[in-house]
Amino acid sequence: MPKLGDDLPRVVRVVLFYVVFLVVMACAGLVVACVLRLDVIEGRAIVFTGATRNSLVVLPLALPDNLAITAVVVAQILVEMVGMVVYVRAVPKLLPARQSHGAS
Repeated sequence: MPKLGDDLPRVVRVVLFYVVFLVVMACAGLVVACVLRLDVIEGRAIVFTGATRNSLVVLPLALPDNLAITAVVVAQILVEMVGMVVYVRAVPKLLPARQSHGAS
């Protein structure tokens, strides 16, 4: 079984970059939604779309080559999946549905 060995610290640094990317993209999506005055659904879609990447698409390209590259791609997939679970809870709080005034 191949091991990451000396490459593990580099993989961890990349994982931290992916987490920071999720936070930055949430903020960027909120800014875009506000600047473009998007409704709630469109704003939430912008936040989610900006944060997701097509890491599963590149996984087959990484697999045969290098264990460290494969570990980075798999780490990206895992961080993105966990991030999307967090987004499902956080984004509605960041972009709440607007209450209609006058309705009883």
